[in-house]
Amino acid sequence: MTWALGLCGLAYPVVLPLALSSGRRGFDEAEVLPAAILTVASLALVRRAPLTGLFFLTAAWTAAFAEMPKVEVAILFALLVDGALVYVALAKPRPVSLTAVAAVLLVQTGVLTVHLGGTPADLPMLIALALLTAGLAWSAGASLRQSRLHARELAERSAAEAVAAERLRIARDLHDMVAHSIGVIAIQAGVGGRVIDTQPAEARNALAAIEETSRETLAGLRRMLGALRRADQDDAPTPGLAGLDRLISTTGAAGVRVELRRTGERRTLPAEVDLAAFRIVQEAVANVVRHARTDRCEVALDYGRDELVVAIADEGEGPSGDGAGYGLLGMRERAGLLGGDLTAGPGPDGGFRVSARLPLAGAAR
Repeated sequence: MTWALGLCGLAYPVVLPLALSSGRRGFDEAEVLPAAILTVASLALVRRAPLTGLFFLTAAWTAAFAEMPKVEVAILFALLVDGALVYVALAKPRPVSLTAVAAVLLVQTGVLTVHLGGTPADLPMLIALALLTAGLAWSAGASLRQSRLHARELAERSAAEAVAAERLRIARDLHDMVAHSIGVIAIQAGVGGRVIDTQPAEARNALAAIEETSRETLAGLRRMLGALRRADQDDAPTPGLAGLDRLISTTGAAGVRVELRRTGERRTLPAEVDLAAFRIVQEAVANVVRHARTDRCEVALDYGRDELVVAIADEGEGPSGDGAGYGLLGMRERAGLLGGDLTAGPGPDGGFRVSARLPLAGAAR
């Protein structure tokens, strides 16, 4: 998708001046329509690649103003390019966005001076308009960027506090569970040792109790240790897919809109599957917020007869590196513990996609 918009942006500086030149003969729909379509495509490119889109818009309207040096064209030049500056200031660090503003103002001032030098009455007003609108555009984008960064910091701080509280709760649960289980095992082992020669049936009952208690304890330990290894933590005491609404709200405050789509027959899931699905969604969405540089992603839950399929997709840049970080590794381990699998990589239309298959029978293992 981005490459197609890039081709449109490449053609824009050629098509727009031709469309404006046709205005001298009277505008023809067949000549103006391609320029309008390319204008929309170039603005869409600004959302995906702000600096590239800004370059093509500036080049196109510079050529257009050279073809038709009128005040109306200069005003459109300023407004459209300044709209792109809002996205640049929103997406890029301050030094980069300020450099982009300075470059745009330099181009606009030079173009106005060259082509309106013979009409000095309009020149100061247009230069002042370019300076004012560019400054307002940058200020708006920079303010939005600062607000998003602040919201993200608050969300991360809240998550860190929730992690500490959850780990303390797990430590208490772990102590109670292990102390009780080991006590039961010790008592049953003592009983079995004393009656193994005289009452073999009682000894077998003691060994069966030890086996059952050990299995239950190991299952509980596996769940708790898996929770301790998570990278992110929602502040719900018993997280599951029921907490997706809160996760979506928190993610929206950090600047990323999450679209949730469910297919299949919704029903109550085994606790381990419910927890694993929520944690996979949580980690994948957190990766979108941190790395993807996009303002939306999609979460899809497909309730099959024997399995739950969880997919998270975005249209952003995707993670840097080889994708072997702890977050992806942890998600794969969660799926593997339930007998499922997880794939992660570039999506078919760009961006990044995480897909996990969680067998519903895996919780009974």
